[in-house]
Amino acid sequence: MTIAQVSRKYEISADTLRYYEKVGLLRNVPRTPSGRRDYDEQACQSIAFLKCMRAAGVSIETLSSYIALYQEGDATLEARKELLIRQREALKNRLLELEAALERLNYKIENYDRLLAPGMHEHEEKEKGECSTDT
Repeated sequence: MTIAQVSRKYEISADTLRYYEKVGLLRNVPRTPSGRRDYDEQACQSIAFLKCMRAAGVSIETLSSYIALYQEGDATLEARKELLIRQREALKNRLLELEAALERLNYKIENYDRLLAPGMHEHEEKEKGECSTDT
């Protein structure tokens, strides 16, 4: 697959794909005789993995560490597992933060629904405390 095809398929810019290669996250991407990238199944699987990990908030540095460990082989299985466990915990914490933020937004939207409801004349009073922690 060409870089344009892979970019469309995985919704990742060509620049990002080139960057992943440059920093060593994507290794050994096959090339045509003329030097153009020709992504094979293994490269595509790597891209899918990278996209998933980046969506989970895994940093480029952590991915670099993971891939370096992967390249070392089975002797690093435990280290790779531990790295993924740490990332899972960070993601769980982030999800809790996002859920709390979502609850807060839902509360604020519901409050505005009440304030904007027909017959609501006290909205100036109700909005005064809008930025306080109890609203």
